[in-house]
Amino acid sequence: MTTPKITSPYDPELDVLCEQLKSLADQTDATGQWPAEQLRLCGEAGVFEWFLPTEYGGQHWSDVDVVRGYLKLAAACLTTTFVITQRTGACRRVAAGENDSLKSQVLPQLAAGDMFATVGISHLTTSHRHLSKPVLTARRVDNGFVLDGFSPWVTGGDHADAILTGAQVMDGDTPTAEQVLAFVPTNQPGVQPGEPASLVGLSASHTGKVAFDNVLVTSDSLVAGPVENVMLAGRSSTPGGHETSTLALGLAAAAIDYLEEEAPKRPEFTQPHAALAGEFFDILEDLLSVAEGDAVCSKESLRQRANSLVLRSTQAALAAAKGAGYLSGHRVGRWCREALFFLVWSCPQPVMNANLCELAGLGTDN
Repeated sequence: MTTPKITSPYDPELDVLCEQLKSLADQTDATGQWPAEQLRLCGEAGVFEWFLPTEYGGQHWSDVDVVRGYLKLAAACLTTTFVITQRTGACRRVAAGENDSLKSQVLPQLAAGDMFATVGISHLTTSHRHLSKPVLTARRVDNGFVLDGFSPWVTGGDHADAILTGAQVMDGDTPTAEQVLAFVPTNQPGVQPGEPASLVGLSASHTGKVAFDNVLVTSDSLVAGPVENVMLAGRSSTPGGHETSTLALGLAAAAIDYLEEEAPKRPEFTQPHAALAGEFFDILEDLLSVAEGDAVCSKESLRQRANSLVLRSTQAALAAAKGAGYLSGHRVGRWCREALFFLVWSCPQPVMNANLCELAGLGTDN
């Protein structure tokens, strides 16, 4: 039987898919195994088509519809949805670039789920930027660039067919102001995925270091650059932007729904649930406005509020679950661990500062 394609965030088939993902989430967390079955289900349901233009086999959902879809997926299984965001990040970077040949070659495969690509770009945005020497460099050669170094945080690098990564262009031993983005097949000599890191949460995302040892990147694989601030080239997802806030809000929704389920049995949960639910819908309204391009608030403010809500709502769910929630394997305990992820993943410094001030009881204006 052919799986019906999900064509909008209001499609009942999306709810069916989310129930399937939810049923697999605890086992995936317990084993740390790559969510291959979840990704297969998503591919068959057309999830990978949401993010790409129709000329490449995509459905080209609006940013608002993508947010609504992500919210449901993240509430069902954050690990799977996080992996999809990294896959989507690679797709959108390629689609936003000027390499039409590369687009025609790989985007239809990505839309169909026949290829898995991921991103390794945190070293250009938030991670390891304090070091005097770039961790991943690009040396000019006659037919392109040679990459040397590593990307510190790559999700699913050991399962990827290709990694979209970025590197600092070098002039001898001196970094220049220019950077490049490249779509690098993992079967290319010198690409060496490391052992996935054991994380507090989301270990099944198989996030870890990928090394690049004398890896040749020709013009055929170049996505953008050489140019200054290559991450600003084209239109695509921004690390630390509203996509990450969407995942946080989706996880918060799962915890808030849990409180709602428990409230009929425990009347004392009614008021806390109402307060958290009200805050959720306030943030959701701003999130949807930002997705529509209406700057009702900064992405940093949105991220800080989403971070705060997901931490407090998951801990409220744990308090409601009591000792059972603290047992290994309970979904509420998993949510609490997963919520910590948002304090560290692509977290801009202003957001980090605001979260630290709130945790210290100083308020977010200090």
